[in-house]
Amino acid sequence: MPANNVVANLFSTIYNNEIRNKKECLAIPGSKLASAVLRAMQKNKYIGEFEFIDDGIGGKFRVQLLGRINRCGVISPRYSVNKAGYTRWERQFLPAVGVGILIVSTPQGVMSHAEAQEKGLGGRLVGYVY
Repeated sequence: MPANNVVANLFSTIYNNEIRNKKECLAIPGSKLASAVLRAMQKNKYIGEFEFIDDGIGGKFRVQLLGRINRCGVISPRYSVNKAGYTRWERQFLPAVGVGILIVSTPQGVMSHAEAQEKGLGGRLVGYVY
């Protein structure tokens, strides 16, 4: 049985429900990384509230959609990026500079690339949203 990429499942669930103009969706399974990614998306106003539902198996997230996501996806493999290297990845994954966010896992937690640049942190790219 192949290993589940929790973040890829999360992004595809959100994107599929977003293009169908749904108001909310259930993302299965849940994980700490998925929770941190959702928090970063919420902070940047791409999604509304989200809650973790413990179903005794893997858990799931109920996510409120705001209709603000045009595209989102996982970046695999999770490339390393230093504090000066964000513009290269912005050009590769985002439609224009200043449009959308790269989600980065840093030593200080998961955050948007803009926040990581502000704090002078590098890390690993997890996904993108615009």
